[in-house]
Amino acid sequence: MSLAAYRHLLRSARIAFSGDVHVLSAAQNQIRQTFLENRSLDSSGIQAAIRHAEDVATILRENVVQGQKIESKGDEHTFKLRIHEHTERGDNDSVLTAGSGGGCGCK
Repeated sequence: MSLAAYRHLLRSARIAFSGDVHVLSAAQNQIRQTFLENRSLDSSGIQAAIRHAEDVATILRENVVQGQKIESKGDEHTFKLRIHEHTERGDNDSVLTAGSGGGCGCK
């Protein structure tokens, strides 16, 4: 089970950081180091660590979007976002209803 979580996390990092060798390498090293540190956990700790790894994998795969600067004019910069097939796309219902007395002071 931990091996599956490890592989899932590595795949998600490859998806999230595709094309950015430096960040991908750092993420892979961090994943490897964290799993090595968690080798001595008891069974309940291992289960919690596996859940955490799966949650992180989901966030990396669905919520991390890379931006690449493609143009700069003075203080203005243009970025291209790499949105892929796994990127979560909401329907914005929560944004549309946010003005109904939320914490921002909007009415």
